[in-house]
Amino acid sequence: MDLAQRIDRIEAEAAIRRLVAAYCFTIDDRDLPAIAALFAADARVASEDGVMEARGIDAIMAQYHRRFAVLGPGAHYMHDVLIDVDDADPDRATGRVSGHAELWRCDRMMVAALRYRDVYVRTPAGWRFGERVIGFLYYVDAADYPGILGHRDRNRAYDTPLPADFPEALPGWAAPAEGAAHG
Repeated sequence: MDLAQRIDRIEAEAAIRRLVAAYCFTIDDRDLPAIAALFAADARVASEDGVMEARGIDAIMAQYHRRFAVLGPGAHYMHDVLIDVDDADPDRATGRVSGHAELWRCDRMMVAALRYRDVYVRTPAGWRFGERVIGFLYYVDAADYPGILGHRDRNRAYDTPLPADFPEALPGWAAPAEGAAHG
């Protein structure tokens, strides 16, 4: 990799980190034009639990309108951002992002720990989300937070609790380690 390629990679990673940060602020601010501008025209937004699934800007924005209908004020925070620029295609990158959110949902205070699996694409307008898939370690009423990791049904955003998306579904969790306890 020559110097120009290395600089391009560093600039790509910086731009993608800004994209991830912009997502948090635009979602919390409900800045609909800015949210739409974060995504490539053919982008996909989905959730591991299957509740969210949208492809294309119009479908993605319709999905956010539905989500905002049940959400009050909230704050999204991203923590760790792991970006891998594609060696074969420097206009494409993948990423994993961890974070948490504090939300008012359906008239109750909720907290969530989450991860995003992302695909980023460089467009003429800059780096955009090509795909964003969210998964939850937990999504619970704040009153249920203490002790929640002792339960498998930690996605309680909906009327019927769902299993958490991770870590139990990950390959390393397929068989418990000897002597390890869960719950």
